[in-house]
Amino acid sequence: MVSRAHSSNLFGEEATSPLGGEPLAFVEVGTTPDVDLLAPLRIAVDRTWVLPQIDSARFDALVTVRANAPAPWVSVVPQRLEAQLAKVAAQVAAAPVAATMLARVLRIGENLKFEDALTIESLAYSTLLGGSEFAAWRARNSDLDPGHQVASPVRYGREGDDVTLTLASPDNRNAMTVAMRDALWEALANVLEDPTLPMVTIRADGRCFSTGGHLPEFGSASDLAAAHVIRMRRSAALLLHRLGARATIRLHGACIGSGIEVPAAAAYRIAARDTVIQLPELRMGLIPGAGGTVTVARAIGRHRMLWLVLGAFRLGAAQALDWGLVSGLEP
Repeated sequence: MVSRAHSSNLFGEEATSPLGGEPLAFVEVGTTPDVDLLAPLRIAVDRTWVLPQIDSARFDALVTVRANAPAPWVSVVPQRLEAQLAKVAAQVAAAPVAATMLARVLRIGENLKFEDALTIESLAYSTLLGGSEFAAWRARNSDLDPGHQVASPVRYGREGDDVTLTLASPDNRNAMTVAMRDALWEALANVLEDPTLPMVTIRADGRCFSTGGHLPEFGSASDLAAAHVIRMRRSAALLLHRLGARATIRLHGACIGSGIEVPAAAAYRIAARDTVIQLPELRMGLIPGAGGTVTVARAIGRHRMLWLVLGAFRLGAAQALDWGLVSGLEP
């Protein structure tokens, strides 16, 4: 005798698939009865100001009009709520596969060891690099200027037991080129394996810490399986995580994409008051791929992380401190 699971609704799940369905559901909580949530991407919306008791595990993000709401809720000014919901809906409609994959990666990675969660992120990222959503972005941006490349993108300095690594490509806004990634990884590997156990601080020259991945290099890898292996072998986020309390990051200006994903792995993250954080990868049909689904998500929680990415919303220094993404502000 074959039993049928009453909780299963395969045709309903098919209708909400990111491939031609409606993967995003805004669920008004506190005013309507509980519903069977079939959509793979679920956002709870509270307009009551009272934060109704709900099971946050059933949702991927939670937004409310209540000010200073506790985690995992995101507070949105009432006058901006509709515009922000519309922005998220538009982003998901433009990249439904990447959006739903991000939600899934965050859910899976939440309960994994750090390195295992990085592996899940990297595999998903390589998959999306071969997808149509990223291909469409590449087609729209086929003439990107490679810009100026410096010979030594990371500067090394040491005084006693204190090592300072400086991102030194200010003319390129310290974009995380392959050369900079490799130089940073090698410098961190030397610090990690140094028997004297020095402390390390990472800072940056110029007006901003880093605008993230160097866009002209996106999609340049022809072997996506090998790209995954390289991404894992050269993960600066993983080395910062292993350094533990020995690592400090000093952020300022724009910290975009990998420009916050990598720093978020450090034990101590100090931000200047002009710091602005953003995760814009979904616009490219991608998810964060430098460790952000692990580093940022573990600092602020997967719900707030997903909301930031879905809307490519900007986070200032004060809010980053309130959420725990940075541990202190510069005087």
